[in-house]
Amino acid sequence: MRKNGQNLQKAGCLDDLIEGSWSGKDGKSRMAKPIMIQGTMSGVGKSLLAAGLCRIFSQDGYRTAPFKSQNMALNSFVTSEGLEMGRAQVMQAEAAGIEPSVRMNPILLKPVNDRGSQVIVNGEVRSTMEAREYFRCKKSLIPEIMEAYNSLDRDYQVIVLEGAGSPAEINLKQDDIVNMGMARLARSPVLLAGDIDRGGVFAQLIGTVLLLEPEEQAMVKGLIVNKFRGDKTILDPGIRMLAEKCGIPVIGVVPYMDLRLEDEDSLSDRLDKGRQKDLIDIAVIRFPRISNYTDLNPLEQYEGVSVRYVTSPAELGSPDLILLPGTKSTIGDLLWMRQNGLETLIRKAAAAGCLVMGICGGYQMLGRWIRDPEGTEAEKGARIRGLELLPVTTVFEKEKTRRQVQGWFNGLSGSFAGLSGAGICGYEIHMGRTVPEDGDAPALSLRRMAECEKQPGTEYPDGCCRDNVLGTYVHGVFDQKSSSEALIRLLYQRKGLEYGGAAAMDYRAYKETQYDLLAETLRRHLDMERVYRILEQGL
Repeated sequence: MRKNGQNLQKAGCLDDLIEGSWSGKDGKSRMAKPIMIQGTMSGVGKSLLAAGLCRIFSQDGYRTAPFKSQNMALNSFVTSEGLEMGRAQVMQAEAAGIEPSVRMNPILLKPVNDRGSQVIVNGEVRSTMEAREYFRCKKSLIPEIMEAYNSLDRDYQVIVLEGAGSPAEINLKQDDIVNMGMARLARSPVLLAGDIDRGGVFAQLIGTVLLLEPEEQAMVKGLIVNKFRGDKTILDPGIRMLAEKCGIPVIGVVPYMDLRLEDEDSLSDRLDKGRQKDLIDIAVIRFPRISNYTDLNPLEQYEGVSVRYVTSPAELGSPDLILLPGTKSTIGDLLWMRQNGLETLIRKAAAAGCLVMGICGGYQMLGRWIRDPEGTEAEKGARIRGLELLPVTTVFEKEKTRRQVQGWFNGLSGSFAGLSGAGICGYEIHMGRTVPEDGDAPALSLRRMAECEKQPGTEYPDGCCRDNVLGTYVHGVFDQKSSSEALIRLLYQRKGLEYGGAAAMDYRAYKETQYDLLAETLRRHLDMERVYRILEQGL
């Protein structure tokens, strides 16, 4: 059902163009019409705007896919094929109603320190490079970028591209493969967004346009003022001046949206906002290299539950649950906790009966030892003492484990017994192998997603639970209502409180409502008739 039919009619021949193949200026057969969201800097809301357009085009009846040639983020996802990609494009694929594919994010950079990143190409680790080394070789990745893009071009009718940072970074423009460089390769018109919530949006947009080359300026077909709060009529004179000075129409002033959707990386505002403690207080350790903290998003939906991110002993307090999330640098972040005093407080809290849980890298830290025989994170042959809260040892390996899984919590004893039998559905992505030392039963039984339709017996163990401490490798362990509600009910009962059953809906269903709200907001505040004309006209 096409909810925006009036826009389609005014767009003229868009329907005809995308019903069959068409020829671009390079003479090659094309199926998809591209449009690209770029921003004046990081954090202006590009990912959400792109997701909203994906939702709108999908609602209007078009097969739509997202694309970002190069993403830098520690939050990643594992596809059904066992390949790794950035979560922002996963969110956008969900908004478009399609299965995430590594084709939508062919290059993922995962920072390992301030100067270098793990380089993941088409879902698999290629190498770890210093920034200068990567800049020298990144243009050689263009054939692989275009192979991924062209495969989407053949399968979809509309492609919503996303840039990274700013297209006006003078030191990066020459070898750009993600902003104007990618727009040229895809022959995509560009919508440029600025963040008014941070202030200086007119300087952001005008300055960015002026720093572009004339041919790049001609590719920018519309400006978007994002995250506006207040009375728009007060802004109108500035909007008129903005359009006049840039010579580009302002196609929308989008209000600040308080949406609960997965953020791209550890720069998320969610991590910076202090939250008041509620009836149930969950403290998440905010590691310097925190990753996949979106694992905790489902818990934020529950009434009476606060999820706080803490970085120092003074912030920890006396929570009901301490959660150690994933990290890109298990050893480095463990030593960070050891140096700033958080390790000592966590051990004391566990001894006093506080629930402690670790996911992936956080699980590895809870063990007795972490060994690095190949020098994956530390010196070759290093052995680092863990928090010694679980009887396990982790051995780092060069090969990364990547797989989607489904399973359930085993018959747990002790403080986590209330999770027993709760189903989970998520994915593993880690460099280490963790082995119980004392013969303890595993915390979970899992199956690879590809084997879930097969006969029972393909299960394998995961994690460890002893008394009030639990660890698992599964990201998304609380995405299913069965597991998140079991944990919240358990926490209420431990405090002698009655759980009223005011549960959040299943997290995936909840996200669908958020995507619809995002699309509805953009329809009201973007000139969608003009957006469709930009799609029709192309470059």
